Amino acid sequence: MAWTQVDLDTINAAVATGAKRVRFQTHEVEYQSLNDMLKARDLIKAEVEGASDRGGPIFTEYQGAY
Repeated sequence: MAWTQVDLDTINAAVATGAKRVRFQTHEVEYQSLNDMLKARDLIKAEVEGASDRGGPIFTEYQGAY
């Protein structure tokens, strides 16, 4: 499953309110602890941020000899 920004926002809202049950796209997950939710959030965040970093410009600085 590809995670989206909406999924990240959803789990962040659940963490903020203390809810342990979260509905993502087509399924629902009930976490056993806040620690489990935070681990899942970090995984989702890494994938979402990694997806937004792909294909960006690369700048390289060269210094010539004088």
